[in-house]
Amino acid sequence: MDPTTFINRRSFLNQATVGIGSTALAGMLSANALSNPKAWPANLPDRAALPGLPKAKRVIFLCMAGGPSHLETYDFKPKLREMDGKPMPKSITEGQPIAQLMGKKNSLKCLGPQHDFQRYGKSGQFISNQFPKIGSIADDICIIRSMHTEQINHDPAHTYMNTGTQISGRPSMGSWILYGLGAPTENLPGFVVLTSVGGGQNQPIASRQWHSGFLPSKYQGVHFHSKGDPVLYLSNPKGVTAKDQRSLIDSVNKLNLMRNESLRDPEISTKVSQYEMAFRMQTSVPELMDVSNEPKHVLDLYGAKPGDGSFASNCLLARRLAERGVRFIHLYHRGWDHHGGVKNAISGVAKRVDQGSAALVQDLKQRGMLEDTLVIWGGEFGRTPMAQGNGRDHHIKGFSIWMAGGGIKGGISYGNTDELGYNAEENVVHVRDFHATMLHQLGIQSQLFTHKYQGLDFRLTGVDDEARVLKDILA
Repeated sequence: MDPTTFINRRSFLNQATVGIGSTALAGMLSANALSNPKAWPANLPDRAALPGLPKAKRVIFLCMAGGPSHLETYDFKPKLREMDGKPMPKSITEGQPIAQLMGKKNSLKCLGPQHDFQRYGKSGQFISNQFPKIGSIADDICIIRSMHTEQINHDPAHTYMNTGTQISGRPSMGSWILYGLGAPTENLPGFVVLTSVGGGQNQPIASRQWHSGFLPSKYQGVHFHSKGDPVLYLSNPKGVTAKDQRSLIDSVNKLNLMRNESLRDPEISTKVSQYEMAFRMQTSVPELMDVSNEPKHVLDLYGAKPGDGSFASNCLLARRLAERGVRFIHLYHRGWDHHGGVKNAISGVAKRVDQGSAALVQDLKQRGMLEDTLVIWGGEFGRTPMAQGNGRDHHIKGFSIWMAGGGIKGGISYGNTDELGYNAEENVVHVRDFHATMLHQLGIQSQLFTHKYQGLDFRLTGVDDEARVLKDILA
C-alpha cells in the first residue's frame, strides 16, 4: 500500500473524529446541554434491548465483603450439625480447591452450624436467628442457595463478582450498566460507592473494584465518604465564591476544547463533564448527605445515626441516592472474613447489617420504589463446612445471596447445596448467570451488550457468553 495513501486515509478519519468530537464538546459546554440528562445518550444498542423490559431501573448492591458464611446465614444444614467434629468425607473434598486448609485434608473436621435457624414469613424461609430483621422481609426476598464462583481468594473473587473475570482492569458491573443505560441525574454521579466496617477482619477493598476499565472513565464509580467530607476537595477554598468557580471552569473548558482540536483525545470530553459534575456536586452532595430532615421514624427504621458512617446510615443514603436518579449504588460492608471465632463474629456483624438491610427493602417498598429497584445482598464467596479452628475457610463451590424487587419473585428459595453445604448441586448458579439475570431485569440482553476492545467484543458475562437468565425467579 502507498504510504501516502495510508496517511491520507488515517488523516481523514482523524479529522472526521475531531469534527464530531469538537461539535459534541461544544454542545456539552452550553448551559442547556449540561443541565439536561437527555444530552447524555445511553450506549445500549437497540439489538441488546429486551422487549417489555426493564423491570428494574436501578440496582443497589449490598456487598458483604469478606465472604459471609452461608452456613450461619441462609443455608441450614441439619446433617452438618449431626456430623459436628467428625471427619469430613474425603469423597467430597478430594482434589477440591481449599484456601488456607490446603494440605490439611487428612484432618478436616466438620463444623456444625453455629446458630439456630427458623422459618420466617408466610413463605417459611429458613434464615439464621441472628438476622431477625431480614427474616421479617422473608416474603419479599428470593434466596439463592446454589451460587458458585471461580476465585478462592478475596481480591480476585471480588474482581470476579464485580467484573465477570479475575483479570484486573476490566469494567465493573456498575460501569457497564451506567455505560449502557446512562442515569437520569444531573447533579450526582450515576454510579456511587459507600463503605463501612465492623464485625470481623476487615479485608481491604481496592478502588479498581468500581473502575470503568476500558470504558470511558466517566462511567467509573465515585466513592462517597460517609464520615467527614463526602468527596475530597469538593468544597471551594476560602475566599473563592461560586461565581469565581464558575468562571474558572468555563475558562478551563474553553482551553480543553482548543486542546482537543489537536490531541483528539476522548478523555478530554470526560474531563469537561467531570469539571461540570464537580461544580454541581458542591451543592447536591451536602444536601444528599444531610439526613437531618429525615423523619425520626425513618431514622429509627434504619437504626441510622447521621454522620456515623455505619452500614445502616449508608443504607439510608442508598435510598436517597436512588430517589435522586443514581443508576448503580454499591455498598460494601467489610467485616465478614471469619477464619476464627465464627459464632461470635456472625453475631457481631449481624448487629451491624441486619436492620439496615431490611429497612432498605421496607422503605423502598413503602415508597413504591421496590418494584423498579433491584436490591442484592451477598459476598464474593462462602465459607467451608470444615472447621478452621473455630472458624471457616474460604469456599467457592456453594454459597448464598438474596435478591429483592426489580421484578424478582419474593418469598422463594432457589437452588440448594448438598447436605453438608459443600457443593451447589440443584439449580447451580454461576456468577455470570447472576450478571445475566441482573442485566435482563434492567432490560439488557447480555449476549448482545458488548464493547469492542483490542479486537474483541467484551461483555460483562464474558467473551464467550454462555450465561443463562434465571427465569424461575422472575415475577
